[in-house]
Amino acid sequence: MSTPSAVTASRIFDGKTWHEDAALVLDDAEVARIMPRADLPAAMAVEQLADGFLVPGFVDLQVNGGGGVLLNNDLTVSGIHTICAAHAKYGTTALLPTLITDTPEVTDAAIAAGIEATKAGVPGFAGLHLEGPHLSIARKGAHDPALIRPMTDADSDRLIAARAQLPALMTTVAAESVTPAQVRALVDAGIKVSIGHCDAGYDDVRALADAGATMITHLFNAMSQFTGREPGMVGAALNTGSLNVGLIADGFHVHPEAMALAIRAKQGPGRIFLVTDAMSSIGTDMTEFMLNGRRILRAGGKLTLEDGTLAGADLDMATAIRVLHTKVGIDLDETLRMATLYPAETIGRTGAGILAPQSRADFVWLSEGLEARRTWIAGQPL
Repeated sequence: MSTPSAVTASRIFDGKTWHEDAALVLDDAEVARIMPRADLPAAMAVEQLADGFLVPGFVDLQVNGGGGVLLNNDLTVSGIHTICAAHAKYGTTALLPTLITDTPEVTDAAIAAGIEATKAGVPGFAGLHLEGPHLSIARKGAHDPALIRPMTDADSDRLIAARAQLPALMTTVAAESVTPAQVRALVDAGIKVSIGHCDAGYDDVRALADAGATMITHLFNAMSQFTGREPGMVGAALNTGSLNVGLIADGFHVHPEAMALAIRAKQGPGRIFLVTDAMSSIGTDMTEFMLNGRRILRAGGKLTLEDGTLAGADLDMATAIRVLHTKVGIDLDETLRMATLYPAETIGRTGAGILAPQSRADFVWLSEGLEARRTWIAGQPL
Protein backbone atom coordinates (compact mmCIF):
# COMPACT_ATOMS: atom_id res chain seq x y z
CA MET A 1 0.00 0.00 0.00
CA SER A 2 1.35 3.44 -0.93
CA THR A 3 1.81 6.24 1.59
CA PRO A 4 -0.12 9.42 0.66
CA SER A 5 1.84 12.64 0.24
CA ALA A 6 0.86 16.19 -0.61
CA VAL A 7 1.91 19.26 -2.57
CA THR A 8 0.59 22.56 -1.26
CA ALA A 9 0.07 25.87 -3.03
CA SER A 10 -1.67 29.15 -2.42
CA ARG A 11 -4.09 28.20 -5.23
CA ILE A 12 -4.99 24.97 -7.02
CA PHE A 13 -7.16 24.79 -10.14
CA ASP A 14 -8.87 21.39 -10.44
CA GLY A 15 -10.10 21.95 -13.99
CA LYS A 16 -13.37 23.57 -12.93
CA THR A 17 -12.82 25.62 -9.78
CA TRP A 18 -10.05 27.20 -7.71
CA HIS A 19 -9.09 26.07 -4.21
CA GLU A 20 -7.36 28.63 -1.99
CA ASP A 21 -4.51 27.75 0.40
CA ALA A 22 -4.98 24.11 -0.51
CA ALA A 23 -3.17 20.81 -0.73
CA LEU A 24 -3.15 18.28 -3.55
CA VAL A 25 -3.03 14.88 -1.86
CA LEU A 26 -1.41 12.13 -3.92
CA ASP A 27 -1.85 8.39 -3.63
CA ASP A 28 1.02 7.03 -5.71
CA ALA A 29 0.16 7.82 -9.38
CA GLU A 30 -3.33 9.16 -8.65
CA VAL A 31 -4.92 12.18 -7.04
CA ALA A 32 -6.53 11.29 -3.73
CA ARG A 33 -8.24 14.63 -3.08
CA ILE A 34 -7.80 18.38 -2.72
CA MET A 35 -8.18 19.66 0.84
CA PRO A 36 -7.39 22.73 2.96
CA ARG A 37 -3.69 22.93 3.76
CA ALA A 38 -4.49 23.46 7.44
CA ASP A 39 -6.27 20.09 7.62
CA LEU A 40 -3.34 17.95 6.46
CA PRO A 41 -2.27 15.22 8.92
CA ALA A 42 0.87 16.22 10.79
CA ALA A 43 2.68 13.03 9.78
CA MET A 44 2.08 13.36 6.02
CA ALA A 45 5.05 14.15 3.77
CA VAL A 46 4.37 17.59 2.31
CA GLU A 47 6.10 19.71 -0.32
CA GLN A 48 5.18 23.36 0.11
CA LEU A 49 5.37 25.62 -2.94
CA ALA A 50 6.25 29.19 -2.01
CA ASP A 51 4.39 30.93 -4.83
CA GLY A 52 2.46 30.35 -8.03
CA PHE A 53 -0.27 27.73 -8.36
CA LEU A 54 -1.00 24.15 -9.45
CA VAL A 55 -3.07 23.21 -12.50
CA PRO A 56 -3.79 19.98 -14.40
CA GLY A 57 -1.10 18.87 -16.84
CA PHE A 58 -1.42 20.15 -20.39
CA VAL A 59 -2.66 17.87 -23.19
CA ASP A 60 -1.35 18.54 -26.72
CA LEU A 61 -2.82 16.68 -29.70
CA GLN A 62 -0.40 18.00 -32.34
CA VAL A 63 3.32 17.78 -31.60
CA ASN A 64 5.63 17.22 -34.55
CA GLY A 65 8.79 17.29 -32.46
CA GLY A 66 10.84 18.73 -29.63
CA GLY A 67 14.24 18.51 -28.00
CA GLY A 68 15.95 18.51 -31.38
CA VAL A 69 13.90 15.55 -32.66
CA LEU A 70 11.29 15.58 -35.42
CA LEU A 71 9.15 12.43 -35.45
CA ASN A 72 9.47 12.12 -39.25
CA ASN A 73 13.26 12.02 -38.85
CA ASP A 74 13.55 9.77 -35.77
CA LEU A 75 11.03 6.94 -35.84
CA THR A 76 12.14 5.32 -32.59
CA VAL A 77 11.02 4.93 -28.99
CA SER A 78 14.02 7.06 -28.02
CA GLY A 79 12.85 9.80 -30.38
CA ILE A 80 9.35 9.74 -28.93
CA HIS A 81 10.79 9.85 -25.40
CA THR A 82 12.87 12.92 -26.31
CA ILE A 83 9.84 14.71 -27.75
CA CYS A 84 7.70 13.97 -24.69
CA ALA A 85 10.47 14.99 -22.27
CA ALA A 86 11.08 18.28 -24.11
CA HIS A 87 7.44 19.30 -23.81
CA ALA A 88 7.11 18.09 -20.21
CA LYS A 89 9.47 20.92 -19.24
CA TYR A 90 6.76 23.31 -20.41
CA GLY A 91 3.91 21.57 -18.58
CA THR A 92 2.66 19.06 -21.16
CA THR A 93 1.93 15.72 -19.50
CA ALA A 94 0.14 13.97 -22.39
CA LEU A 95 0.76 14.46 -26.10
CA LEU A 96 0.30 12.90 -29.50
CA PRO A 97 3.58 12.82 -31.45
CA THR A 98 2.54 13.85 -34.95
CA LEU A 99 3.79 12.43 -38.23
CA ILE A 100 3.66 14.90 -41.10
CA THR A 101 2.73 13.56 -44.57
CA ASP A 102 5.26 10.93 -45.63
CA THR A 103 5.57 7.59 -47.42
CA PRO A 104 3.68 4.42 -46.43
CA GLU A 105 6.98 2.96 -45.21
CA VAL A 106 7.62 5.92 -42.89
CA THR A 107 4.02 5.72 -41.64
CA ASP A 108 4.51 2.03 -40.83
CA ALA A 109 7.71 2.84 -38.95
CA ALA A 110 6.00 5.61 -36.96
CA ILE A 111 3.18 3.26 -35.98
CA ALA A 112 5.69 0.59 -34.93
CA ALA A 113 7.56 3.14 -32.80
CA GLY A 114 4.29 4.27 -31.22
CA ILE A 115 3.37 0.68 -30.34
CA GLU A 116 6.78 0.15 -28.73
CA ALA A 117 6.46 3.46 -26.84
CA THR A 118 3.12 2.23 -25.50
CA LYS A 119 4.69 -1.02 -24.29
CA ALA A 120 7.60 0.89 -22.74
CA GLY A 121 5.27 3.27 -20.89
CA VAL A 122 7.03 6.40 -22.15
CA PRO A 123 5.94 9.22 -19.79
CA GLY A 124 3.64 11.65 -21.58
CA PHE A 125 3.01 9.46 -24.63
CA ALA A 126 -0.76 9.39 -25.29
CA GLY A 127 -0.87 7.95 -28.81
CA LEU A 128 -0.16 9.07 -32.37
CA HIS A 129 -1.45 11.73 -34.72
CA LEU A 130 -0.96 11.02 -38.43
CA GLU A 131 -1.37 14.37 -40.19
CA GLY A 132 -1.77 13.22 -43.78
CA PRO A 133 -0.97 12.01 -46.37
CA HIS A 134 -4.66 12.12 -47.37
CA LEU A 135 -4.90 15.90 -47.72
CA SER A 136 -5.65 18.56 -50.32
CA ILE A 137 -2.73 19.69 -52.47
CA ALA A 138 -4.42 23.08 -52.79
CA ARG A 139 -4.10 23.49 -49.00
CA LYS A 140 -0.84 21.60 -48.49
CA GLY A 141 0.87 24.18 -46.30
CA ALA A 142 4.34 22.80 -45.52
CA HIS A 143 3.40 19.23 -46.50
CA ASP A 144 5.23 17.77 -49.50
CA PRO A 145 2.71 17.73 -52.41
CA ALA A 146 4.54 14.78 -53.98
CA LEU A 147 3.53 12.63 -50.99
CA ILE A 148 -0.13 13.69 -50.75
CA ARG A 149 -2.56 11.07 -52.13
CA PRO A 150 -6.11 9.71 -51.76
CA MET A 151 -6.82 7.09 -49.10
CA THR A 152 -6.83 3.48 -50.28
CA ASP A 153 -8.16 0.32 -48.66
CA ALA A 154 -4.58 -0.53 -47.68
CA ASP A 155 -4.25 2.84 -45.92
CA SER A 156 -7.45 2.42 -43.91
CA ASP A 157 -6.55 -1.19 -43.06
CA ARG A 158 -3.16 0.03 -41.76
CA LEU A 159 -4.82 2.55 -39.45
CA ILE A 160 -7.49 0.17 -38.20
CA ALA A 161 -4.88 -2.48 -37.37
CA ALA A 162 -2.74 0.09 -35.52
CA ARG A 163 -5.57 1.47 -33.42
CA ALA A 164 -5.90 -1.70 -31.33
CA GLN A 165 -2.27 -1.36 -30.20
CA LEU A 166 -2.20 2.34 -29.33
CA PRO A 167 -3.84 4.31 -26.48
CA ALA A 168 -5.20 6.76 -29.08
CA LEU A 169 -4.87 7.22 -32.81
CA MET A 170 -5.82 10.44 -34.58
CA THR A 171 -5.58 11.15 -38.28
CA THR A 172 -6.02 14.39 -40.20
CA VAL A 173 -7.70 14.02 -43.60
CA ALA A 174 -9.25 16.26 -46.26
CA ALA A 175 -12.61 15.82 -47.96
CA GLU A 176 -10.80 15.79 -51.32
CA SER A 177 -8.85 12.62 -50.41
CA VAL A 178 -11.27 10.49 -48.36
CA THR A 179 -14.92 9.48 -48.60
CA PRO A 180 -17.53 9.64 -45.84
CA ALA A 181 -17.65 5.82 -45.92
CA GLN A 182 -13.91 5.63 -45.23
CA VAL A 183 -14.27 8.09 -42.36
CA ARG A 184 -17.11 6.03 -40.88
CA ALA A 185 -14.99 2.84 -41.04
CA LEU A 186 -12.12 4.58 -39.22
CA VAL A 187 -14.40 6.02 -36.57
CA ASP A 188 -16.09 2.65 -36.01
CA ALA A 189 -12.62 1.23 -35.30
CA GLY A 190 -12.02 3.83 -32.59
CA ILE A 191 -9.84 6.21 -34.60
CA LYS A 192 -10.28 9.95 -34.03
CA VAL A 193 -10.71 11.64 -37.41
CA SER A 194 -9.84 15.32 -37.81
CA ILE A 195 -10.47 17.38 -40.93
CA GLY A 196 -7.62 19.60 -42.09
CA HIS A 197 -5.50 20.79 -45.01
CA CYS A 198 -8.79 20.87 -46.88
CA ASP A 199 -10.10 23.20 -49.59
CA ALA A 200 -13.63 21.77 -49.64
CA GLY A 201 -16.78 23.78 -49.12
CA TYR A 202 -19.07 23.87 -46.12
CA ASP A 203 -21.35 20.99 -47.21
CA ASP A 204 -18.49 18.57 -47.94
CA VAL A 205 -16.89 19.27 -44.57
CA ARG A 206 -20.24 18.74 -42.86
CA ALA A 207 -20.57 15.41 -44.69
CA LEU A 208 -17.38 14.16 -43.03
CA ALA A 209 -18.66 15.38 -39.67
CA ASP A 210 -21.90 13.51 -40.27
CA ALA A 211 -19.80 10.41 -41.02
CA GLY A 212 -18.14 10.66 -37.60
CA ALA A 213 -15.20 13.06 -37.86
CA THR A 214 -15.01 14.95 -34.57
CA MET A 215 -12.12 17.40 -34.96
CA ILE A 216 -10.70 20.22 -37.03
CA THR A 217 -6.93 20.60 -37.42
CA HIS A 218 -5.43 24.08 -36.71
CA LEU A 219 -8.36 26.44 -37.33
CA PHE A 220 -7.92 29.07 -40.11
CA ASN A 221 -4.70 27.46 -41.36
CA ALA A 222 -4.58 25.36 -44.55
CA MET A 223 -8.35 25.36 -45.09
CA SER A 224 -11.06 27.04 -47.15
CA GLN A 225 -11.99 30.35 -45.57
CA PHE A 226 -15.30 31.93 -44.56
CA THR A 227 -17.10 34.15 -47.08
CA GLY A 228 -20.65 35.38 -47.37
CA ARG A 229 -21.48 33.06 -50.24
CA GLU A 230 -19.50 30.02 -49.12
CA PRO A 231 -18.82 29.55 -45.36
CA GLY A 232 -16.04 27.09 -46.20
CA MET A 233 -14.24 24.92 -43.72
CA VAL A 234 -13.86 27.76 -41.22
CA GLY A 235 -17.63 28.21 -41.19
CA ALA A 236 -18.21 24.46 -40.82
CA ALA A 237 -15.71 24.28 -37.95
CA LEU A 238 -17.41 27.03 -35.98
CA ASN A 239 -21.02 26.17 -36.81
CA THR A 240 -20.93 22.39 -36.34
CA GLY A 241 -21.57 21.47 -32.72
CA SER A 242 -20.08 17.97 -33.02
CA LEU A 243 -16.65 19.28 -34.05
CA ASN A 244 -13.85 20.10 -31.60
CA VAL A 245 -11.37 22.55 -33.05
CA GLY A 246 -7.60 22.87 -32.61
CA LEU A 247 -6.08 26.36 -32.44
CA ILE A 248 -2.42 27.43 -32.67
CA ALA A 249 -2.14 30.42 -30.35
CA ASP A 250 1.30 31.77 -31.20
CA GLY A 251 0.14 35.09 -32.68
CA PHE A 252 1.51 34.18 -36.13
CA HIS A 253 -0.84 31.45 -37.33
CA VAL A 254 -3.96 33.32 -36.21
CA HIS A 255 -4.44 37.02 -35.38
CA PRO A 256 -5.44 37.57 -31.74
CA GLU A 257 -8.72 39.21 -32.76
CA ALA A 258 -9.55 36.27 -35.04
CA MET A 259 -8.95 33.93 -32.09
CA ALA A 260 -11.31 35.96 -29.92
CA LEU A 261 -14.00 36.01 -32.62
CA ALA A 262 -13.72 32.26 -33.18
CA ILE A 263 -14.00 31.44 -29.49
CA ARG A 264 -17.11 33.59 -29.19
CA ALA A 265 -18.62 32.10 -32.36
CA LYS A 266 -17.98 28.40 -31.71
CA GLN A 267 -21.19 26.36 -31.62
CA GLY A 268 -21.24 23.76 -28.81
CA PRO A 269 -21.07 21.23 -27.43
CA GLY A 270 -17.79 21.04 -29.38
CA ARG A 271 -14.94 23.16 -28.03
CA ILE A 272 -11.91 25.03 -29.29
CA PHE A 273 -8.74 23.61 -27.73
CA LEU A 274 -5.08 24.63 -27.90
CA VAL A 275 -2.42 22.79 -29.87
CA THR A 276 1.21 23.78 -30.38
CA ASP A 277 1.99 22.18 -33.78
CA ALA A 278 5.49 22.28 -32.33
CA MET A 279 8.56 21.22 -34.28
CA SER A 280 11.95 19.91 -33.17
CA SER A 281 13.17 23.37 -32.13
CA ILE A 282 11.33 23.35 -28.78
CA GLY A 283 13.80 23.19 -25.91
CA THR A 284 16.80 23.86 -28.17
CA ASP A 285 18.77 26.74 -29.68
CA MET A 286 18.71 25.27 -33.19
CA THR A 287 18.13 27.76 -36.02
CA GLU A 288 17.17 25.33 -38.81
CA PHE A 289 16.38 21.69 -39.54
CA MET A 290 15.20 19.46 -42.38
CA LEU A 291 11.74 18.09 -43.25
CA ASN A 292 11.29 15.81 -46.27
CA GLY A 293 14.54 17.19 -47.67
CA ARG A 294 13.52 20.85 -47.25
CA ARG A 295 15.08 23.44 -44.93
CA ILE A 296 12.92 24.80 -42.12
CA LEU A 297 14.18 28.15 -40.80
CA ARG A 298 13.69 29.44 -37.26
CA ALA A 299 13.62 33.20 -36.72
CA GLY A 300 11.54 35.74 -34.84
CA GLY A 301 9.50 33.14 -32.95
CA LYS A 302 8.26 31.30 -36.03
CA LEU A 303 9.28 28.51 -38.40
CA THR A 304 9.09 28.79 -42.19
CA LEU A 305 10.12 27.10 -45.39
CA GLU A 306 12.63 29.08 -47.43
CA ASP A 307 9.73 30.63 -49.38
CA GLY A 308 8.20 32.00 -46.17
CA THR A 309 5.43 29.38 -45.76
CA LEU A 310 4.73 28.67 -42.10
CA ALA A 311 6.04 25.20 -41.22
CA GLY A 312 4.68 24.13 -37.86
CA ALA A 313 5.24 26.36 -34.85
CA ASP A 314 8.03 27.37 -32.50
CA LEU A 315 5.59 27.09 -29.61
CA ASP A 316 5.19 25.33 -26.27
CA MET A 317 1.86 25.01 -24.45
CA ALA A 318 2.75 27.35 -21.58
CA THR A 319 3.50 30.09 -24.12
CA ALA A 320 0.22 29.39 -25.94
CA ILE A 321 -1.61 29.84 -22.64
CA ARG A 322 0.11 33.17 -22.01
CA VAL A 323 -0.76 34.42 -25.50
CA LEU A 324 -4.41 33.41 -25.23
CA HIS A 325 -4.85 34.87 -21.75
CA THR A 326 -2.79 38.06 -21.98
CA LYS A 327 -3.03 39.02 -25.68
CA VAL A 328 -6.44 37.62 -26.63
CA GLY A 329 -8.03 38.30 -23.25
CA ILE A 330 -9.60 34.90 -22.60
CA ASP A 331 -10.43 34.22 -18.95
CA LEU A 332 -7.66 32.21 -17.26
CA ASP A 333 -10.01 29.39 -16.20
CA GLU A 334 -11.20 28.89 -19.78
CA THR A 335 -7.70 29.23 -21.19
CA LEU A 336 -6.46 26.48 -18.87
CA ARG A 337 -9.37 24.22 -19.84
CA MET A 338 -8.49 24.76 -23.50
CA ALA A 339 -5.03 23.34 -22.77
CA THR A 340 -6.14 20.52 -20.47
CA LEU A 341 -9.72 19.30 -20.14
CA TYR A 342 -10.98 20.02 -23.65
CA PRO A 343 -8.22 18.22 -25.59
CA ALA A 344 -8.35 15.32 -23.12
CA GLU A 345 -12.09 14.97 -23.67
CA THR A 346 -11.61 15.25 -27.43
CA ILE A 347 -9.55 12.04 -27.57
CA GLY A 348 -11.45 10.33 -24.75
CA ARG A 349 -8.50 10.36 -22.35
CA THR A 350 -10.29 9.62 -19.07
CA GLY A 351 -8.80 11.14 -15.94
CA ALA A 352 -6.66 13.68 -17.77
CA GLY A 353 -7.07 17.44 -17.77
CA ILE A 354 -8.55 17.47 -14.27
CA LEU A 355 -7.40 17.05 -10.67
CA ALA A 356 -10.09 14.92 -9.06
CA PRO A 357 -10.14 11.77 -6.91
CA GLN A 358 -8.70 8.82 -8.87
CA SER A 359 -7.56 10.96 -11.79
CA ARG A 360 -3.93 10.58 -12.86
CA ALA A 361 -1.61 12.80 -10.85
CA ASP A 362 -0.48 14.81 -13.89
CA PHE A 363 -0.05 18.45 -12.92
CA VAL A 364 2.03 21.58 -13.36
CA TRP A 365 3.36 24.27 -11.07
CA LEU A 366 2.87 27.62 -12.83
CA SER A 367 4.31 30.95 -11.78
CA GLU A 368 2.05 33.97 -11.49
CA GLY A 369 3.41 34.94 -14.91
CA LEU A 370 2.21 31.58 -16.31
CA GLU A 371 5.68 30.11 -16.72
CA ALA A 372 5.94 26.34 -16.16
CA ARG A 373 8.20 25.77 -13.15
CA ARG A 374 7.85 22.02 -12.59
CA THR A 375 5.83 19.14 -14.01
CA TRP A 376 4.59 15.90 -12.43
CA ILE A 377 3.51 12.86 -14.48
CA ALA A 378 1.74 10.04 -12.62
CA GLY A 379 2.78 11.66 -9.34
CA GLN A 380 6.48 11.81 -10.20
CA PRO A 381 8.22 15.19 -10.49
CA LEU A 382 10.28 15.65 -13.64
